Amino acid sequence: MMKVKVLYIEDEPFLGRIVSETLEQQGFDLKLITDGARVIDCVTSYEPDVCVLDIMLPNVDGFTLCYQIRALKPTLPIIFLTALSETSDLVKGFDAGGTDYIKKPFSIEELIARINNQLNLLSNRLNNNTEIQSLGRYKLNRARYQLISPTTTSKLSGREMEIISLLANNINRIVDRKDILTKVWGDDSFFNSRTLDVYVRKLRAMFSEDPDIEIVTLKGKGYLFMLK
Repeated sequence: MMKVKVLYIEDEPFLGRIVSETLEQQGFDLKLITDGARVIDCVTSYEPDVCVLDIMLPNVDGFTLCYQIRALKPTLPIIFLTALSETSDLVKGFDAGGTDYIKKPFSIEELIARINNQLNLLSNRLNNNTEIQSLGRYKLNRARYQLISPTTTSKLSGREMEIISLLANNINRIVDRKDILTKVWGDDSFFNSRTLDVYVRKLRAMFSEDPDIEIVTLKGKGYLFMLK
């Protein structure tokens, strides 16, 4: 069996060494990068299965790197490490292309669990989802993480794609709010619930060109993706 290839971007020497050695002991193939300027070349040459990215980096910040990595690898799972706690910072990370996050300090067990979860989610998306789905005047390209309207093409973050997919797979049916939180974030905490509200507002704006599409909030229940 081929080892899972993890690209780990971290500028703290002690943490980087501990995490790297532990993941290698657990059977992962790991490449540690401490210099943000080397990341893009490594993405191309190393061909990782998953990327673990520290947001607080010198010279090139993690958000910028995340955009660059996502442009090269549209489906690559990117788990960002952060000491930031504001909702706006986490949303910024997901908008840049992150698919999951871990707050520092973290346990190796949690990191491994999140790596495996991201790989499973990616496998399920590739195996179970139709690559291009028509939604009224829009087309959802799951492989390229794009929402295409007659006038624009919107690049979707990992979270946006997951939420749209859940809603679009249940057109004109209620999707339970708790189900979305559990499937996309892993739990239905108050913090994640507020973050979901932000994403739904953004998705409504993305679909604004088609008056026959409406994302309805059903208080106490969930959401309804209505297509007339």
